[in-house]
Amino acid sequence: MTRLSNLKTGEKATIVKVLGYGAFRKRVVEMGFVRGHEVEVLLNAPLHDPIKYKILNYEVSLRRSEADLIEVELANEQTEDSPNMHLDTITDSDRVAVRRHVHSTINIVLIGNPNCGKTSLFNIASGGKERVGNYSGVTVDAKEGFFDYKGFNFKVVDLPGTYSLSAYSPEELYVRRYLKNEIPDVIVNVIDASNLTRNLYLTTELIDMDRSMVIALNMYDELKSSGAKFDYEALEKMIGVPIVPTISKTGEGLNSLLDNIIKVYEGTHESVRHVHVKLGPEVEEAIDNIKREIKASTDQILQFSPRYLAIKMLEGDNEVEDMLKPLPNYSRIAMQRNKWVAHIEDVLKEDIATDIASDKYGFIAGALRETYEESSTKKPKGKRTDCIDSIVTNRWLGFPIFILLMFLMFWTTFEMGSYPMEWIGQAVDWIAEMVNTSMSAGPLKDLLVDGVIGGVGGVIVFLPNILILYFFISFMEDSGYMARAAFIMDKIMHKMGLHGKSFIPLVMGFGCNVPAILSTRIIESKSSRLITMLVNPFMSCSARLPIYVLFVSAFFPDKAAWVFLGLYLTGILVAIITARLMRHTLFRKDETPFVMELPPYRFPSMKSAIHHMWEKTEQYLRKMGTIILVGSIAVWALNYFPRDYSKSNDEMTVAELEHQQENSYLAKIGKTLAPLIEPIGLNWKASIALISGTTAKEIVVSTLGVLYTVDESDGENSTMLQDKLKQPDRITGKPDFSIPSALSFMVFVLLYFPCIATVAAIVRESGSWKYGLLSICYNTSVAWIMAFVVYRISLLLI
Repeated sequence: MTRLSNLKTGEKATIVKVLGYGAFRKRVVEMGFVRGHEVEVLLNAPLHDPIKYKILNYEVSLRRSEADLIEVELANEQTEDSPNMHLDTITDSDRVAVRRHVHSTINIVLIGNPNCGKTSLFNIASGGKERVGNYSGVTVDAKEGFFDYKGFNFKVVDLPGTYSLSAYSPEELYVRRYLKNEIPDVIVNVIDASNLTRNLYLTTELIDMDRSMVIALNMYDELKSSGAKFDYEALEKMIGVPIVPTISKTGEGLNSLLDNIIKVYEGTHESVRHVHVKLGPEVEEAIDNIKREIKASTDQILQFSPRYLAIKMLEGDNEVEDMLKPLPNYSRIAMQRNKWVAHIEDVLKEDIATDIASDKYGFIAGALRETYEESSTKKPKGKRTDCIDSIVTNRWLGFPIFILLMFLMFWTTFEMGSYPMEWIGQAVDWIAEMVNTSMSAGPLKDLLVDGVIGGVGGVIVFLPNILILYFFISFMEDSGYMARAAFIMDKIMHKMGLHGKSFIPLVMGFGCNVPAILSTRIIESKSSRLITMLVNPFMSCSARLPIYVLFVSAFFPDKAAWVFLGLYLTGILVAIITARLMRHTLFRKDETPFVMELPPYRFPSMKSAIHHMWEKTEQYLRKMGTIILVGSIAVWALNYFPRDYSKSNDEMTVAELEHQQENSYLAKIGKTLAPLIEPIGLNWKASIALISGTTAKEIVVSTLGVLYTVDESDGENSTMLQDKLKQPDRITGKPDFSIPSALSFMVFVLLYFPCIATVAAIVRESGSWKYGLLSICYNTSVAWIMAFVVYRISLLLI
């Protein structure tokens, strides 16, 4: 597939699709540039622009910029089985029908407000596995999916949720830049049927763009259950855009939506027509004058319609101004804009951006007045949401409820997870015993038993805890409670020098720091975004959970929930102090308003929760099969060599095993670094585990599993790693870990060197390596200081 502008003189190709929008697309389609028609390049002008083509036995001239908006397929790109081999022997109508089933890809994008169900619709349409949360900012990048329907191949792109197409927030810029650089065949504007006024504002901006569009009237079940009546067919005729009711959580209406997309794509939908969202008379006159100057300034096809560009010029949109500056007549465009802005603001006594927004909301109000009727029972809107909010956001109850929910989450994670954790541990022990008894002695057996099973098996036992934790986080996200948590935390965030929206990435960090850092794009303030990125690694991600479970079950089984809560609160406290410090030293204070939607409460479906749990299970298992497996084998090899004996591990005495481990490459590395961590109560084995954890925190457990397999030679000892950590060392007579050193180790793991993926995310999102290096050095220094304090205080108290 290529563009028509890339063809050389004499080459022939078959039309696949016409991109672009508005009058241009309509004109070239009417001239015969439709799917299945053959086009030949006859002649290039002396300056290679325009180009003369032959289509349907007549000649036509197109500018190169116009030809660049037409996708074609060269004859040598067609397969032998393609029906196109016989296009010369069929009629034009047959040719179009044949082409419908060859290379019939429809590119669509989903655009809508946060919380409109856009990503749910993407998931159910494409079978994608994108995360859905009931608060803004979950989708932080464009996600692609593919599926087939009625002979067409659909490419669907889920864009970040946005309230408008201005240049205020990062997601608004991202969406508009995508529409500028890519030209989708059809835009699917997903709107929340339960909040039409707010959602239709974005629709008016898309109408200004004059792009092919279909509206998905999502969450239609909520509108019907409210008792309201909405004549969406009348609104469809009014605005010239097809409207299809959908329910994304069940998939209802999806086929009808796709049918309408196909009709719009093929230009056969009877409701499609271009209308203008009428603004005030002064503004309309200003738009007409600026449009005229824009059209006179260029003979090129612009990425957006002249009307949309004129409106954004009036609003003072800097990015649109930069887009138009290369035009030869830009000075006249700017002059017209300045003249009309001054005139309108003098007449209306308010800034023009406010007037345009007021006019658009006036248009929406007028349209809904004719098509929308409130419930006759006049049921108070949002009564359930208001009732719940009166409790969970209460001045006195909000914080205790939040702490209680966190405590319950950790208590359930440990208590419910302990039973399946024990079952998986027994299964791992059984597998190790089977391999141990069935294989002959040698390095391969030692690798499988001590390296693979001892390392990876030591991590997989904590899978139930990971799943339970993610279930709780998913439940709070999908229900809408996370947005309330951000609401009640805004004042604290503000005192930290952050924004209320910073709370959402910080809470997401409890799951994984990498997507949490990516989600900082929802924060408009650059300095707040950077600070949030840098303090996010202090939020204890789920990768650290196996380490906590290991040590808590070994040393604090009766106080598990309190220790968990204490660790997480310690991370939050350090993040607060760090943010405050950075705000007063590295980053200039810049205030941005706290404007955040509080979506209605929705009871999460069990399907969504299970889907999310399975998604995290896949990630966890993939990590065990790659990073953790490789790390475990590397640790085993360093611990296994050099060999002082020609025997395998199970042929050695305990003394020989200890001598072997004490003289291994791993021991030499660990003992070199041991003086750095001895003041915090840790030995060389702990230093090795901490170093391995810089790749992925789960490897800390697998490393300890490899290092402590030496004890398995003693039949009296338990094979559970928790018990091995408490057993006395045969040389020193003391266990490697005590209660103070266990606390010190967990605090150090909580705060030190972020994993490599997190550092890479910080570098990518900040655009500078210096912030990645700052995170490594600062976090590790803070971790050592805090671990030292915790260890020394624990020695005094215990």
